[in-house]
Amino acid sequence: MKPRHSALKGLATLVFSSATLLGSDAYLFTSFRSNGETGVFAAVSRNGRQWVPALGGQAWIKPEKTGELMRDPWLGQGPDGVWHMLWTWGWGGDGTPLRLGHASSKDLEHWSGQDEIRVFADEPNAQNAWAPEAAWDSARGEWVIFWATTVAPFQPGAPKQRDHRIFAIRTNNWKQFTKPELFFDPGYNTIDSTIVKDGDRYVMVFKDERNPPVGKRLRLAFAKSPQGPWTDVSEPWSGDWVEGPTAVKIGDLWWIYFDHYAKPQHYEAATTRDWKTFQDVTAQVQFPEGQRHGTVVRIPVEVAKRLAK
Repeated sequence: MKPRHSALKGLATLVFSSATLLGSDAYLFTSFRSNGETGVFAAVSRNGRQWVPALGGQAWIKPEKTGELMRDPWLGQGPDGVWHMLWTWGWGGDGTPLRLGHASSKDLEHWSGQDEIRVFADEPNAQNAWAPEAAWDSARGEWVIFWATTVAPFQPGAPKQRDHRIFAIRTNNWKQFTKPELFFDPGYNTIDSTIVKDGDRYVMVFKDERNPPVGKRLRLAFAKSPQGPWTDVSEPWSGDWVEGPTAVKIGDLWWIYFDHYAKPQHYEAATTRDWKTFQDVTAQVQFPEGQRHGTVVRIPVEVAKRLAK
């Protein structure tokens, strides 16, 4: 049963009433619903455990163009303070150009128009472009935008089974982009990668997309730069049938959230200090109904309060 709006308002008041006593940080979680045709949704939290639907549970940003989806919304802030959002524009394989969605905002309230970042224009065997994210490389002064794509010719009559790897482009102005290059290849089907900086290293959390016969689990890889190379791939540490990981540091713990997309669909969470041992904290978290694959970021509590209302 979906909670009533009055109940959401009461929960928002409870979550944020003591914000002035707890400091200036809060958290924002982007997500989508259904197939992504209704746009990007948001939830806010004071502690990373109880998540309140923003804007009364209504869509935060809606698609502007016919046939556009807004799946897998990533959100991140650049060194200039500008927020960037990326999303999966479509499933691919329908003959339309492969593209990533992009919009920007200075305050998380007023958004630019929605841009198409077209990829693989010169590669006829590219099948799709899924779950884009980005990482800022301060050493090079550029963004690394990465996502999952299958680039594979199919034999006549053979089943079109996707076999993803992670590809990337670079930009320093979100207007001109380099050509796609292979970014991460562990040697098997891989999607839904996300990158965080932990001390002097970078950690990639990604989905092992294989299913032999049960699987679809999360693994890790490590690098000294957001550009890679990515090494020391870990064994799976999550349960089966999960995807869309996102991570944020709260206190001295990294909180990793991910979508258990098999029935019954729900969100799960784990914590770690060292990226070696993980604690399942799913029982401690509460998410809006129907939440799917998104990104957690830290934001000022006053912004979270406005969104919660």
